[in-house]
Amino acid sequence: MERTNRSEARSDATAASDAPPATLATAICDRIRSDILAGKRKPGGKLRLEALKTEFAVSWSPLREALSRLAAEGLVHAEEQRGYRVAPVSRSELAEVIRLRTLLESTALRSSIEQGDDAWETEVLAAHHRLSKLENRRHAAPDAEQWERWHRTFHQSLIRACGMPTLLQFCSQLHDMNDRYRRLFLSAHKFDRDVAGEHRAIAEATLARNAAKACRLLEAHIQRTGRNILQSMKL
Repeated sequence: MERTNRSEARSDATAASDAPPATLATAICDRIRSDILAGKRKPGGKLRLEALKTEFAVSWSPLREALSRLAAEGLVHAEEQRGYRVAPVSRSELAEVIRLRTLLESTALRSSIEQGDDAWETEVLAAHHRLSKLENRRHAAPDAEQWERWHRTFHQSLIRACGMPTLLQFCSQLHDMNDRYRRLFLSAHKFDRDVAGEHRAIAEATLARNAAKACRLLEAHIQRTGRNILQSMKL
């Protein structure tokens, strides 16, 4: 397994080094972001520039650009004269993320329900169908990453028709930050409620164009997940 992982890492690095200069920083940024959200790069962990330069087989410029982007997203902290670290986790940050997600995603969902067309309804229905097929198997190792992808796709589909690109950008960033905490939580805990049922209820209310109910269900879904994680974190 270790040999396979190293081989994959070398392949990724080779692919990055062969990419056009304009895409190098994006490729590196996406890889490191994915590692942070999945918990592969631990909160507070040092990001050693020399090691990253070797891992991705790139020059300093795209590497620093990628880390600067991640710092702007709040996933990496720049330390004056000391490089970069993976952003730590804290109860106060998570509480803020939960509050903002509740406000912004419910706003985006309400607007999507008001403006979404038949194509948007089809997208929501398809995203929920694919997610629901994995709901009861989300903790099985072969399906975990697939579930994570479809979980994100479902939440994105709900709000995609809101017609406000800046709002969608903020929602995406907050979702990433929340996902990081949730994944860390799931590495040691199981949900104590019917998450699949919550997703189904949100989808049904959305497709019924019942904005008040759909927003109420989405807010409760975000808040309950957040409370579970907060209760598991040390004071």
